[in-house]
Amino acid sequence: MPHSFDFDLAIIGSGPAGATLARLADSDLRTVIIDKKTDKPGGFQKPCGGLLAPDAQKALSRYDITLPKEVLVDPQIFSVKTMDLRSGITRHYQRCYINMNRHKFDMWLNGMIPDRISRISGLCRDVSPIPGGYEITYTQNGKHERLTAKYIVGADGAKSIVRQKLFPDKKLRRYTAIQQWFICPEQTPFYSCIFDPDTSDCCSWSISKDGYFIFGGAFPVDKSRDRFESQKQKLVSLGFPLHEPVKTEACVVLRPRSFWDFCTGHGNAFLIGEAAGFISPSSLEGISYAMESADMLSSALFSQNPAAAYRRKTLRLRVKLGMKVLKCPFMYHPFLRRLVMKSGLQSIDVK
Repeated sequence: MPHSFDFDLAIIGSGPAGATLARLADSDLRTVIIDKKTDKPGGFQKPCGGLLAPDAQKALSRYDITLPKEVLVDPQIFSVKTMDLRSGITRHYQRCYINMNRHKFDMWLNGMIPDRISRISGLCRDVSPIPGGYEITYTQNGKHERLTAKYIVGADGAKSIVRQKLFPDKKLRRYTAIQQWFICPEQTPFYSCIFDPDTSDCCSWSISKDGYFIFGGAFPVDKSRDRFESQKQKLVSLGFPLHEPVKTEACVVLRPRSFWDFCTGHGNAFLIGEAAGFISPSSLEGISYAMESADMLSSALFSQNPAAAYRRKTLRLRVKLGMKVLKCPFMYHPFLRRLVMKSGLQSIDVK
């Protein structure tokens, strides 16, 4: 590796994708990870329902990793109440999710990053190519700082600055995810998946968590807050305990619509996790794809052509997500969804 750069590898973002890559990165690489996450009060926390899906559980099992109890929350729920507000049909389906605190999960993954990895608590502001590598501008303690690296990896989610600056033509479909927390210690706990085509062509969710009740959803960017409030009022009329929120969160979420939406990168610049578009278009689950793509990149970096090797390795991942694109109409087209739910296929009776 040439030593004209400050680092060999710069990872932007320390969510499940960035933290996994930093943990697996070869010790010969001088690696830095830049992220604004912190455990300090007021620090950034990703809005998320906080459910660990079976695919993500499988990804963790590959590394022989077990979740610590402080990441888990009560209750653990084994079925999802699926509601179609337009047709009025409700079905229950068995699901083996793990209910967890998403921020604590992220910080736990960060805690496994080896000490040899340099860490910068800051916000990446700009990325620009330089001969043989990249210059990264970031803000730390109110000051603009710069560093250089041979390889750069965008693990910075839906609003990836790496994708925006280096791959500006790759524009994926965006939604605004809005989530509110409500104090509800006496509510019978349940997890629900909600479809309401009048307010969104995507899905919403609710989940009981440690004495709170969370309601959130992904809405088209245009008038997203109005859409959220409109759907919330429908749920209030159905008995959902959505009064006086104690916290409101929002973020951008991507939703690929074709096999060609995924962008792995080129040259010495790479994208992993949601920054690459690796997120389920049907369920919006992205943790498993974040960890898998990070693993694939870690083994591709020492290939003669890392970009080509990484693209080959992610073919299976891209095909899997492409198949989920084909599955979407059966979940999100109102007529097809009504047929599936009315049939009761794979549903369970709750007594």
